Amino acid sequence: MPEESGNDVDDAAAVTLDDLLRSTATGDQAAFSELYDQTAPRVLGLVRRVLVDPSQSEEVAQEVFLEIWQSASRFDPNKGRALTWIMTMAHRRAIDRVRAAQASRNRDTAVGIRDIPVGYDQVAETVEVRVEHERVEVAMAKLSDAQRQAVMLAYYGGLSQSEVAEHLGIPLGTAKTRLRDAMIRLRDELGVTP
Repeated sequence: MPEESGNDVDDAAAVTLDDLLRSTATGDQAAFSELYDQTAPRVLGLVRRVLVDPSQSEEVAQEVFLEIWQSASRFDPNKGRALTWIMTMAHRRAIDRVRAAQASRNRDTAVGIRDIPVGYDQVAETVEVRVEHERVEVAMAKLSDAQRQAVMLAYYGGLSQSEVAEHLGIPLGTAKTRLRDAMIRLRDELGVTP
């Protein structure tokens, strides 16, 4: 009687798994149940080594067996053994989960960084606003009274050009000219380039 080597036992198990997978492809629930019983510990072990987290590992292992049930017909025994096909699928699923988790962390980090309020020096900001205000006051003082009055009504009073003309009792064209000339003068005084 010939001796059985360790490889012969593995070959017999692999053939059995191949047969179970082929039967699963036909919708045989008993074959799938047996396939699950024989391979679940290995699948879960591989997934857990990749993911570490027990609950995520169980979830991914469940996804692997769902995929096996749905795609068993794609198994080709001429390209490899059932166990290799199953373990490759498990490894791929686990790696996909790691990548998805990393992508999620990267998105969360990007959003978090975007939402961090940018600090600013309130004192410096106050000083800068005050300096700009003084510059505008000096520039406004250089306008004619008519121009200054039109600008005050339009920009500080919020009136339209028509309302400025009506308020001052002047034609619309005159109000537009005063505002245009005033803005040109202010631009020159403040050193703003058009």
